[in-house]
Amino acid sequence: MSASFSSHHNNLNPPDFERGGFAHHIFFSARRAIASHASGGNVLILATVLALIVANVPSWAAVYNGFWNLPMRLQIGNFNLFSHAGHPMTVLQFINDALMAIFFFTIGLEIKREVLVGELSSIRQALLPIMAAIGGMIVPVGLFMLLARGTAYADGAAIPMATDIAFSLGILALLGSRVPLSLKIFLTTLAVVDDIGGIIVIATCYSTHFEAAYLGYAAIGLLVLIAGGAWLKIQSKMFYSIVGIVVWFLVLNSGIHPTIAGVLVAFCVPAVPVYEPKHYIKVIRANIRRFNEEDDELLERRTILTHEQMDNLKQIESASDRVISPLQDMEDSLHPLTNYLIIPLFAFANAGISLLGVDPLTIVSGISLAIIIGLVVGKSVGILLFSWLTVKLNLAPMPDRSTWAQMASVAFLGGIGFTVSLFIANLTFDGATPKSLAMLNDAKLGIVVGSLLSGVIGYLMLRRTLPAESEAVPEEE
Repeated sequence: MSASFSSHHNNLNPPDFERGGFAHHIFFSARRAIASHASGGNVLILATVLALIVANVPSWAAVYNGFWNLPMRLQIGNFNLFSHAGHPMTVLQFINDALMAIFFFTIGLEIKREVLVGELSSIRQALLPIMAAIGGMIVPVGLFMLLARGTAYADGAAIPMATDIAFSLGILALLGSRVPLSLKIFLTTLAVVDDIGGIIVIATCYSTHFEAAYLGYAAIGLLVLIAGGAWLKIQSKMFYSIVGIVVWFLVLNSGIHPTIAGVLVAFCVPAVPVYEPKHYIKVIRANIRRFNEEDDELLERRTILTHEQMDNLKQIESASDRVISPLQDMEDSLHPLTNYLIIPLFAFANAGISLLGVDPLTIVSGISLAIIIGLVVGKSVGILLFSWLTVKLNLAPMPDRSTWAQMASVAFLGGIGFTVSLFIANLTFDGATPKSLAMLNDAKLGIVVGSLLSGVIGYLMLRRTLPAESEAVPEEE
């Protein structure tokens, strides 16, 4: 899960599409996003390994487990922003309910951009990964329900439906340019659709009692955001951030899971910049012309600028901000925060499974086995089967320069559920009782083992099926 084509260079100006720039921007946007997620995946792996080590060293485990239960407060008088139902959040709840809302906010930005100008903007172009994602959700959920029928953990059916884009693209990065770009884009787009499915499941299946007043106020907040973007043409990122935080707090206390607020707020962020690129160029040229030729010698050395020169440079800076839409600017700014801090911190807080005294048979029984089969078998079979049907029915073409053996390998990488699988497991089993805590630990064990097996199998299959030589990729212009 967690797809990200991150680039502030995508241009939403319609004339640019007509000049052929649309495909160019999608291509390089995808390349930059893939590189970003691959490196972010390395940090995620490190955080996971550290969590497993710390949780299994007795002298560290007590501090590790106790830290996540400490209360969090951002308080003015009696009002605590980090409170839920009148009680302060714990550190773990802050990570899972507040920081992960930022993560889902970036997902919402990505989904909106992909629908406007990306892989999801053309049904023909997006149909194959859409169908693959649907298969990759239906089959593992079905297998889990079959294995868990009549058990206490049957509610965890959604756990193996997710795909972790950071981990999966991180594994593709190990094979370098041998992997066709079309396969990388296929997997990334699949994960975007997977994200949409996960959001729907979280919104519909993991909400508690509803507080009508908070829901009403949150709806008013969303209307303010919509009015600000659609009618008042407000471009200030501060406006969307502040109102978005208010909406998040209201949703948090309404009974709906607060991460959904992140997605809804993201959909309200404008995707159209204030300036067209042509107007932006005019502003830059006009301000540059104001620098006189006699200033050349002065500008060659470091010196204090005049007030007029400062004004000219500030106008250029302001114009640069206004030629990039708030959606693209916020998405580009938040990706380092989510990839290198929020997601690794989430993994470090949630992947700490104590293996001391664990019965090895746990892996081949109960919820652990159901999740492992769902991730390793269900995801790969679902993705490959639905892809094959879509191509055979001539609904969509195969990814360029790819084979069915390579598609099968990528389908196994789709079984790396990790981040959102852990997230859904925490929502399903809150750990409030010893029995619930035991099932949560077994679920985490199944997620880690299933994701690891899917990644190793996918990597080994790709090594065997990819061409030995690197794919030639055009240089960025």
